[in-house]
Amino acid sequence: MKINYMFFKRIMLLAFVAFSFASCKKFVEADLATNLISRENAFATDASATSATLALYSYFPTVNSLQYVTWLGGLSADELQNTTSTSDLIQFSQNVIPSNNSYSSSYLWDYPYQVIRECNLIIDGVNKSTGVSANAKNQLTGEAKFFRALMYFNMVNYFGGVPISSDVIELNNAFKPRASVAETYAQILADLKDAQNLLPTNYVGTATLKVRANKWAATALLAKVYLYNKDYVNAEAEATKVIGSGTYSMATVANAFVNTSPETILQLSTQFGASGFTLYRTTSSANNVAPPQYVLFNNFTKDFELNDSRKTSWIDSTTFNAVKYYRINKYKVQTATAATLGNEYTVLFRLGELYLIRAEARAQQANVAGSQSDLNVIRTRAGLANTSASTQSTLLTAIAKERKLELFGEFANRWFDLKRTGTADAVLGPLKSTYKTTAQLYPIPLAQIVLNNTLTQNPGYN
Repeated sequence: MKINYMFFKRIMLLAFVAFSFASCKKFVEADLATNLISRENAFATDASATSATLALYSYFPTVNSLQYVTWLGGLSADELQNTTSTSDLIQFSQNVIPSNNSYSSSYLWDYPYQVIRECNLIIDGVNKSTGVSANAKNQLTGEAKFFRALMYFNMVNYFGGVPISSDVIELNNAFKPRASVAETYAQILADLKDAQNLLPTNYVGTATLKVRANKWAATALLAKVYLYNKDYVNAEAEATKVIGSGTYSMATVANAFVNTSPETILQLSTQFGASGFTLYRTTSSANNVAPPQYVLFNNFTKDFELNDSRKTSWIDSTTFNAVKYYRINKYKVQTATAATLGNEYTVLFRLGELYLIRAEARAQQANVAGSQSDLNVIRTRAGLANTSASTQSTLLTAIAKERKLELFGEFANRWFDLKRTGTADAVLGPLKSTYKTTAQLYPIPLAQIVLNNTLTQNPGYN
């Protein structure tokens, strides 16, 4: 299944129309422009409602936001470095982000709320529609709830509790205060449980290219949310559902990110088959006289064991001005066109992460043998011997290391792991002289506080 650029434009138009109609109707009755359709028509049939929902998979704002979730979180951790002189990016590397930082405000706050707004409109529009079939309502509502949960998950891990928006009338959301972290996670869990029940186990539209959320995608994120909330029993149970589904299997290291990988649970389609994450390898200037914008932290590669195939397959290097830079090389396709298609999409969830979730959940429950078994799946795929960790404590240390080496460059896993495991101060303090404990939460964007005086700022920020 390939969703091309023109299709995305049509999808986004439908979503914009839905938003515009919902926001304005309460105050002004005006004729729609000739190139727009009404909200009712956007959700009048299975086909039109599906088109509107597919906007959730588009580059703007969903994929763009997820890319910056990865890059900005990587800079804040001990994972990525920025090679440019862009001050707003340097602030992430130094963990001194002001409340007017444009990247944090746009990509981690504004864009996610745009996606959440689209999700709210889809849920409301689909379920009020008399022309959408029951099966389509389940599918589309499930997809919208999955993406809404994903956006809130990233936001709660960056900012702490955030305003929870479910009203389709924008002004009704404008002055909402921040929910607590617990309340935000409660919303995430509710959405994911609904999505899990509503979505089918198969992939709608295609069985090969897993580009639309299904039951297992919702279950994978649910397992992750339980792990982050230290609900290890449920984290293990949900991860086991995915692992035991028979739908997925571990790919080779070299093929883990191709768009037909058996390991992929959900991937985001690209126009011609080249992931946006290839920015890790392309230079930061048009004439190739600068290193890539995002490179691995100086000492990152030293953590790999001898003969770890992830180091040789997922990392390469380039040299500029006699300085060697290590680049993330998980995605190999640099460019792709209509004439020369690539074979990579952007992988959002994959089976390897589920084994690591279950390994940690089992270790936390003192199930040493079970945890070792899951951890060894990851190590065996990397060409390594079974783990030597044999106690709860040593296993948790080994799992943290494997998560770092397995999930680097993927959706801020390292940054989130350092915070949720309480190791951020110990790891980042010695590496960054400007790091402070309060940097574990990003500031609420100043522009939002100006617009909504019920918002409170996080500690450590003016």
